[in-house]
Amino acid sequence: MNLAKYALERGGSIRPLIIPSELTSGTGLMNPSVFVDGDKISLILRHVNYTFYHSEKKLFQHYWGPLTYVHPENDMHLRTTNYYCELDSDCNLKKYTKIDTSKFDNYEPLWDFVGLEDARLFRWNGKLYTCGVRRDLDTAGTARMELCEIEVNEDSVIETSRFRIPAPGDNNTYCEKNWMPILDKPFHFVKWTNPTEIVKINPEDKSCETVYMSNEFYELKRDLRGGSQVIRIGKFYVACVHEVVFFDSSTGRKDAIYLHRFVVWDQDFKIVKLSQDFSFMGGDVEFCAGMSKYEDDILLTFGFQDNASYILRMSQKILEDFLNA
Repeated sequence: MNLAKYALERGGSIRPLIIPSELTSGTGLMNPSVFVDGDKISLILRHVNYTFYHSEKKLFQHYWGPLTYVHPENDMHLRTTNYYCELDSDCNLKKYTKIDTSKFDNYEPLWDFVGLEDARLFRWNGKLYTCGVRRDLDTAGTARMELCEIEVNEDSVIETSRFRIPAPGDNNTYCEKNWMPILDKPFHFVKWTNPTEIVKINPEDKSCETVYMSNEFYELKRDLRGGSQVIRIGKFYVACVHEVVFFDSSTGRKDAIYLHRFVVWDQDFKIVKLSQDFSFMGGDVEFCAGMSKYEDDILLTFGFQDNASYILRMSQKILEDFLNA
């Protein structure tokens, strides 16, 4: 199912999210995270210093395989920087400012992937946060979610605090990523979707604990991984999650297809509905990191092939119809 086509045929709209190439050297804009902050539509837009090449239809595979990162010859790192953006009521980009992280980025990265990846934007207890994964603090690339408070000024956006969140328990896992912040439950994340696990963090004592673990598991072809923020719609919690199909190409190289799915929980975080799986625009590599309500509509932001960013707008009725399709 192609969600963009489904929504457009029923009155929805889609907009590209583009900032001037003078700021990006023309490399990828990806995985934006929309957040409606009062009456303001805000988002985080991720910029990377590489071009991602993926062989669609597997017709023209690179020497290194169907999935390849093309990076600068003088920099082997795959670097992420983030822009805070604001949109007008028609979802057109009207303001963009690179987030100043200089207070904390005063170290030499120790891993190939550098920066805060796939940051979600949200507000808890009056403070505006981004939260994404960072992997550049050791030579193994250990991944942890980091909660970062940002301060938005007229001509600057500054990161003012940073909390590297430990995994619950012994904190001995290798990769923690794509935790989904629950917007109306400060400092709570959906860590895993199926079965649902919710963790609570404490920035004061730097702790993290599991506060809910469902005993229900849905038999599906693939794991349900994280995605957008978790929002409230009526009596239910809703998020957009992703799942990955890994396989070897005809040349024996690693390949993947990303799909998405809506998950609906009741107020006790029991899953009451799983949508059919879908792509946004038919690409093999897409990722949704943002979902928000705006007036009577739903906004979804997603990246396409690590090279382009879009915002999809549709009525709540369209979403309800899709959930029941």
